[in-house]
Amino acid sequence: MTEKLRIAWLTTGRGPGSYGALEYTLRAIERGLPVEIAAVFANRAPGESEATDRLFDMVREAGVPLETLSSVAFRKARGGKLAKPGEPLPPWRAEYDAEVVEKLRPYAFDAGVMFGYMLIATEPLYTAFPFLNDHPALPNGPVGTYQEVIAELIRTRPLESGCLMNVVNGDLDRGPVVSFCRFPIWDAGNQMLWRWDYPPDQLVAGVREELPLYKDIRARGVARERPFLVETLRALADGNLSLPPGKPVDLTERVEAAVLRDAREARNG
Repeated sequence: MTEKLRIAWLTTGRGPGSYGALEYTLRAIERGLPVEIAAVFANRAPGESEATDRLFDMVREAGVPLETLSSVAFRKARGGKLAKPGEPLPPWRAEYDAEVVEKLRPYAFDAGVMFGYMLIATEPLYTAFPFLNDHPALPNGPVGTYQEVIAELIRTRPLESGCLMNVVNGDLDRGPVVSFCRFPIWDAGNQMLWRWDYPPDQLVAGVREELPLYKDIRARGVARERPFLVETLRALADGNLSLPPGKPVDLTERVEAAVLRDAREARNG
């Protein structure tokens, strides 16, 4: 591919992870990543969240077009109900996604990236454009939020975990996998933390997050999720990945090289 890969970036922007991923990608673009962010979309409006407003400021400073549509305000204006786990999404969600499609349509992008986007995409959105979603596990690994994934890893005690990017479709967290990387979660550096069994009452929300093992696994994933995203975009831009995907591509070697580079740069200030 000779031209830059044009992407749309969808986020809720609710915390430092979302901010840091976009910042990391913008920095990679400055360094020569052949990608152009055609637009950033957020399902929050200006003034709705201090964290999201901070992300908006970064987007504007980078000169990237910004589109917003508050999903909360949209739901309330239509008298919609919140989605409940295990139940079908309420009708307003598809209506909302149809509006998102109209906001994104003018930007003519090759693929969308959902990073820290806290809404489940419905058919109007994922059939209009190809979207990639990051998930903090290996193919066929645990599903759910990263908190739920880590709890399941502690429960099942595998030697490794990973990150993947999948195509967004109606099968939550199980769309076709485009790329993945692996990393150890049990080695000489943390084997003392695996000496204990962790009963179910230690793996519930609000408790598990304080476990040293949980924090260790999370740190290993965070160190890789940003370079993994960038290397996935690089492979797409170079034509080494395609949408729809063929066989998932293992980017572990590239990601580990990037992790070492990031660590070296952090040490050198």
